[in-house]
Amino acid sequence: QVQVEESGGGLVQAGDSVMLSCVVSGRRTFDKYAMGWFRQAPVKEREGVSYISNADGSTRYANSVLGRFTISRDNAKSTFYLQMNDLKPEDTAIYYCATSTDVTLGLLPYEYDYWGQGTQVTVSS
Repeated sequence: QVQVEESGGGLVQAGDSVMLSCVVSGRRTFDKYAMGWFRQAPVKEREGVSYISNADGSTRYANSVLGRFTISRDNAKSTFYLQMNDLKPEDTAIYYCATSTDVTLGLLPYEYDYWGQGTQVTVSS
């Protein structure tokens, strides 16, 4: 069974940077898994933040984070990352990583089979 675990959240101030990590375990073929980062703020729907392909490493970002967030992967460590710079109060949410071998669009939750428990990121103004 694939297991997914996020880490790296916390309380920061506007303008700060945070890196989230996501470790995927339970499979040997980590490089065949695409990865997405999602977030959910109170009383809001879960939204796609970023995606990285398993095929060619291509990436996609939500417009709200474009230019501030960077997704990456280290296949040797079975780990994905989300570097978040210039954080804003509206970035406050629980951040989830998700993974699957069959992802086409990237930023839609229904495409992913395995999810982490989430890590809270709170940005104060």
